[in-house]
Amino acid sequence: MSSYLNSVKKQFEYYKSLGDKTFAQLKDDHFFWHPNEENNSIAIMVKHIAGNMLSRWTNFLTEDGEKDWRNRDQEFMNSFETKEEVIAYWNEGWNCLFKAINPLTEKDLERIIYIRNHGHSVTEAINRQLCHYSYHIGQIVFLAKIMLDQDWKSLSIPKGKSQVYNQDKFSKEKSRKHFTDDL
Repeated sequence: MSSYLNSVKKQFEYYKSLGDKTFAQLKDDHFFWHPNEENNSIAIMVKHIAGNMLSRWTNFLTEDGEKDWRNRDQEFMNSFETKEEVIAYWNEGWNCLFKAINPLTEKDLERIIYIRNHGHSVTEAINRQLCHYSYHIGQIVFLAKIMLDQDWKSLSIPKGKSQVYNQDKFSKEKSRKHFTDDL
């Protein structure tokens, strides 16, 4: 398998894990809170991310990534009632993504696929979506940090702990492990 495909799968797994670890810290009501009418709740962001995933990755090698059944505007209106519903839809989107990218081979990377009738190589389409999802997952994490304040458990190196973290890393032998291998 190409190192690009291996790397991108690990990147997607990493960003999914950031969402999963964030969700584990939240209560039901946190998923639906938003600071004002112009901003989205975590539930809405999940609905948008998963809606995008289902559209982009369903039959992505043979159909345009913007499906005619997708209603993007509806993604910004809450239809969930529980944390479990939000997480189930999140997982449905990710399952669709991994089902699409797991069988890819290096020769697939230069194939041309379409998103809104605009041609992309498979590599370009993957990069586009990786950036899109990481952008929104960062928003989700940030919103959760604001809501949880002092109760937030860091998903990376905790504030003020960089030196301890680096000492641990540099006390070990060099390795070729991907940074997401420790997830």
